[in-house]
Amino acid sequence: MKLLLQLACAALAVMGAEANAQVDVAQGKSATASTAIQPASYAFDGNGGTRWESAHAADPSWVRVDLGAPTAITAVVIDWEAANAAEYQIQGSNDDSNYTTLASFAGGVFGARTDTVPVSGSYRYVRMNGTKRSSGNNWGYSIWSMKVMGVSQPSSRIQAEDYTAAYDTTSGNAGGQYRTNDVDIEVTGDAGGGYNVGWTAAGEWLEYQANVPASGLYRIDSRINAWGASGLTWTVDQQPGTTTAIAATQGWTTVQSGTVCLTGGSHVLRATMQAGGFNFNWFDLVKVSDNCGDDNSNNPPNFGPNVYIYDSTTPVATIQSKLDQTFTAQQTNQFGPQRYAFLFKPGTYAVDANLGFYTHVAGLGLLPDQTTINGRTRIEVDWLGQNGSATGNATQNFWRSAENLQVNPPSGSMNWAAAQAVPFRRMHVNGNLFLSPQYGWASGGYFADSKIGNVYAQSQQQWFTRNSELTAFYDVLWNMVFVGTTGAPANTFPDPAATNVAQTPVVREKPFLYVDGAGKYNVFVPAVRTNSVGTTWAGGNPAGSSLPISSFYIVRADNATPANINAALAQGKNLLFTPGVYHVNDTIRVTRADTVVLGIGLATIIPDNGVVALSVADVDGVKIAGLLFDAGTVSSPTLLQVGPTGASASHAANPSSLFDVFVRVGGTGTVGKAASGVTINSSNVIGDHFWVWRADHGDNVAWDINTSDNGVIVNGNDVTLYGLFVEHFQKYNVVWNGNGGRTYFFQNEIPYDVPNQAAWMNGTTKGYAAYKVADAVNTHETWGMGSYSLFLSPTPPTIDHAYEVPVKAGVKFHNISTVFLGAGGEISHVINNTGAAANASSYWQKVTSFP
Repeated sequence: MKLLLQLACAALAVMGAEANAQVDVAQGKSATASTAIQPASYAFDGNGGTRWESAHAADPSWVRVDLGAPTAITAVVIDWEAANAAEYQIQGSNDDSNYTTLASFAGGVFGARTDTVPVSGSYRYVRMNGTKRSSGNNWGYSIWSMKVMGVSQPSSRIQAEDYTAAYDTTSGNAGGQYRTNDVDIEVTGDAGGGYNVGWTAAGEWLEYQANVPASGLYRIDSRINAWGASGLTWTVDQQPGTTTAIAATQGWTTVQSGTVCLTGGSHVLRATMQAGGFNFNWFDLVKVSDNCGDDNSNNPPNFGPNVYIYDSTTPVATIQSKLDQTFTAQQTNQFGPQRYAFLFKPGTYAVDANLGFYTHVAGLGLLPDQTTINGRTRIEVDWLGQNGSATGNATQNFWRSAENLQVNPPSGSMNWAAAQAVPFRRMHVNGNLFLSPQYGWASGGYFADSKIGNVYAQSQQQWFTRNSELTAFYDVLWNMVFVGTTGAPANTFPDPAATNVAQTPVVREKPFLYVDGAGKYNVFVPAVRTNSVGTTWAGGNPAGSSLPISSFYIVRADNATPANINAALAQGKNLLFTPGVYHVNDTIRVTRADTVVLGIGLATIIPDNGVVALSVADVDGVKIAGLLFDAGTVSSPTLLQVGPTGASASHAANPSSLFDVFVRVGGTGTVGKAASGVTINSSNVIGDHFWVWRADHGDNVAWDINTSDNGVIVNGNDVTLYGLFVEHFQKYNVVWNGNGGRTYFFQNEIPYDVPNQAAWMNGTTKGYAAYKVADAVNTHETWGMGSYSLFLSPTPPTIDHAYEVPVKAGVKFHNISTVFLGAGGEISHVINNTGAAANASSYWQKVTSFP
């Protein structure tokens, strides 16, 4: 019979190893090598009679140990066999890709010897890189033992038998020791004596109360004797924590888990057995770093395996090969989980970056001109067809970005055939830019804080440009909007349909990662500007402030649990999401004013169990940037919430800002559902470039499958949105309930998949407007708005109007349009009852001003 034991045991935390003791932190850890006649693990097994041996005559050769987490190290001690190295390097890394040379050794002679090499820093991976064998060594590199000396951090040891609650699948204590309940305990054969838990089975769990002495990043080290492969899944305070993988040890050994972020104080840790067949003696909470996530003292910090960082000494062939390899993999990978960022330190690079899905290229200078690409940073129309052609369709070139680079196209021009969710920020293009194929299909796009030569939109349907400097802009189609931009077309709407607003009333540019003059990584946070024109950087360094990377919790696959992230936020950390897809079963809660949450490489957050993915308290100055929110299988009330319901504080002096916020409901391999995409309850929020999309193609897409009522809901007052793309939601795509709202550019497609009119009635009104301003609103103003229909049902519906607003003097709409894209049905009016029908007879309708 299954039995749940809730035992009123006192919290147990026995302080273990003395702080700051120098120990071999590599013994028993996972190891690998470039070549091996004898296994790499033999250099780290603590057995002086076994050795690693490389392949013969292989120069260079290396052996690497994985310490499990960034660890402060002080020396490497190598006990060589006679076949040794004359010259070698000790190198460290936190991502097993970008290695830093910590020390170099030269002058070694043939024969057995022991080298003690001082090093410093905090690294997860440490390797000996042999570059030259000693004279007379006709074999390879041979090491009896390689010790990595480090600082033993304070640990909290808890005995397995001292649980506070448990679940066991069998009745009775099979070992008959220590306690009389159903958990099986026996006298241990491990060193140190005492007891251990045995007879484990899949699904059983043990729960412990742990008193953590100080906040920080902790690793869980478990003492295990296993006769088969298994694992322990750890939860922290009922939230996912980390996993300890267990191999068949056939004897007692200490097995390391990943890391968890813990605040000082009491925590409940639960270990759930993935399979049986092992004994469990104790576990240690080993403090890895005072800073939650990383100590971030290494250069570069540990950005994980999907970030590629280059400097001008990196061979061009190396960079180009990785760019080409990534493009080949990502060219058509529209809904895949792979994410990448290519970061270029200040310097000059002769490369060609053709960007596929989920690929982010950026310079690491404070100014765009500090990082120069003598080549192209481009998007082509080379994978999706139209009108019977195999190529020429750019309407699905989504989710990729370029930032903070100077580009010198060798031919004087390059293509940027972008669709939605493709930021082009802080770019300096010394040449012409083509935004689409001349006769193909294209539906973009977005520029900000950029300086570009001649821009040829060609067949682009719409485009938004803010605070940029253009030589000229040609080919205005349905809705081209320019705000605070020089060299832009005049305000000529309705023919051609260009909207020009001379100044940007209030805006902050997106925060970005950069490397300072000392080579240290920082995030620059630009200052708020009012009534601005042109870029932030034309006159030199932009106004703003820098945050050291040490102030960020760097979110990666190995530490990305809501418990870790929220603990880091509680410690006052900012967040930097590295490229990846992160499931969260609890809301990420931003509660501190001025917190920065920055994503690189199209980092994606998916809420599980119907939670809100990320929420922001009603506080000043929060910045959320560069994130894709993907709806989960259980419907969430909203995916991003800024301010709680009823938020009322004014943030005019320090507004919160949202940049490159992308939302997706459906289209991927799993069903996506959400009641709404983005909800803004706080006042004075600035939104800069949204694409909020209920999928119209991909997998799991249908009227009753990827359900979602609203894209964006604005309840706060004095909210300003630039570059608002919202598409295919089943009721109002945008609902605006707050006063003082402003929208500069709106692009919308009404849902394609409405089955019939009866399924899409708003009371007696046919359909739901794309953009709804609530009846109680007294002040609202918009510029450059476009809404399009393509009803694909055999029984297509009609929508009475695309824009539904109260008729009041303070509610003003400028330069608005509707477009009938094809198929059936119609948009009967543009705004309220004003404007003619957009249908097969007259596909494009425009209203210059309302009322």
